[in-house]
Amino acid sequence: MLASTACFAILLTGVLANPVRRDLVVHEFRENIPSGFAKEGPAAPETVLKLHVGLFSNNMAGLEKALYDVSTPASPIYGQHLSKAEVDEYVKPTDDTTNAVLDWFKSNNITATKDTPAGDWLSFSVPVSQANELFKADFTTFTHTSTGKQAIRTLSYSIPKTLQDHIELVRPTVSFPTPQTPVFQVPAPKHANVTADSCSGGITPACLQTLYGIPTTSASQSSNKIAVSGFVDQYANQADLTTFLQEFRSDLPSSTTFTLETLDGGTNPQDPGDAGVEANLDTQYTVGVASGVPVVFISVGDGGDGFYDITTYLLGMDSPPQVMTTSYGETESDISIAEANKLCNNYMQLGAQGVSVLFASGDSGVGGSNDDSCTSFVPTFPSGCPYMTSVGATTGTGPETAASFSSGGFSNYWGIPDYQASAVSSYLSTLGSTDSGLFNSSGRAYPDVAAQGNGVEIVVNGTTQYVAGTSCSSPIFASVIGLLNDELIAAGKSPLGFLNPLLYSATASAFTDITSGDNPGCNTNGFSTASGWDPVTGLGTPNYAALRTAVGL
Repeated sequence: MLASTACFAILLTGVLANPVRRDLVVHEFRENIPSGFAKEGPAAPETVLKLHVGLFSNNMAGLEKALYDVSTPASPIYGQHLSKAEVDEYVKPTDDTTNAVLDWFKSNNITATKDTPAGDWLSFSVPVSQANELFKADFTTFTHTSTGKQAIRTLSYSIPKTLQDHIELVRPTVSFPTPQTPVFQVPAPKHANVTADSCSGGITPACLQTLYGIPTTSASQSSNKIAVSGFVDQYANQADLTTFLQEFRSDLPSSTTFTLETLDGGTNPQDPGDAGVEANLDTQYTVGVASGVPVVFISVGDGGDGFYDITTYLLGMDSPPQVMTTSYGETESDISIAEANKLCNNYMQLGAQGVSVLFASGDSGVGGSNDDSCTSFVPTFPSGCPYMTSVGATTGTGPETAASFSSGGFSNYWGIPDYQASAVSSYLSTLGSTDSGLFNSSGRAYPDVAAQGNGVEIVVNGTTQYVAGTSCSSPIFASVIGLLNDELIAAGKSPLGFLNPLLYSATASAFTDITSGDNPGCNTNGFSTASGWDPVTGLGTPNYAALRTAVGL
């Protein structure tokens, strides 16, 4: 989901009054329509908008400390994840904040409902005409030119000055998420210097088991689950999964399936023609690699805001799945700083409860949508969020090298977290002045790890085909974590939860270091791989046996 950059800001300066309130100030705005969208005209006044108001939480700094305390191996309370109720205590707004916003709603005859258990998100529905007046906005219809999908957005909105310390943001307003999926089809691979016969025809579960030492024995803990995110009308087909298992995992029952959850009007039709390449990939390489680990496919419809709604769904559960893998992403600058931060904080909440959140890093190197007209490197979202794990891609097996499309770099929104400071500093010292000024060297760096992402064999509509993308890599790495969690739970230990402090503190032997390849874009060669961490393949690809040792098994 990559588009061109845009500039965001949150301003505290006053603007002219509107008829509803005389103290409105601009809260967020963007200067330009993002690349890939076309303005159609004013949204129909009678169209009803469902708006969500994010309230400032009372103690996110405290929750961040708690997250690191339970996620850092050297901590005395490592693995003692928080309950939903404990997380909610950090996240819930103060009474002053809640009352101030509810009073404003009441004065405008608005009835709001809570979106989250903590009450940090409130939602309400009003017609466009009222929303324009309430927020001094100009809600307009925009079309995403490559898909034809339409969205109603505004380039700026205002809130009462007295609510600036209470309202973090309103959405959907100035953010323009791009409704695309990154996986792409490729010809059958030709691997040179193949290290095992199981990889000679392409990447399959057997190849991954050989390459990474992934066990074939079936998991035993039914409480341990992997959630697979599904968006943009991508449907996971059970018949294709059965065929996939028969061909590539004949040791597993061919009847093995996933469970289904739907949000925002999402569905999962089983007509062969509806089978989605991305959805099939993600379910086949979790069910087919994480042997016996229950998989839930969460199909999110177009009736809401996918990334937010799936986290809200999980945060509402007392026992959410221990791993969530998502093979979608966006350009960081297409999301406002406020909205990106609020969503990133949702990942913090999930991590504190023991959920490992993984995302594909993106498929455009450093360029963003493979756009060589860019004048600086283009970070992806949410890979820049410090509370999730970003997965890059490799190709080949003798040895593995970086996939040239593997997105990686440095966030413009978040700084370098402590857990990766040493690794990133070492890389920057090696990099020297190369590409100086094209990226934010003080930003959170990604990806964190990598896995195979080219020539991956899947079944779609009964036919075997090869695909590529970091969207292959994320479910593969998620399966490794799911199997480790199964062993940990069987041993009476906690699941891994937020991974990064562990991953960056693990011994080098826990990963196969990738030292060949780069990720070009913006008329440059992009970043190069290096010994240790690099912004193409992260720490490297998994070594299951060494990771078992690192997690205390």
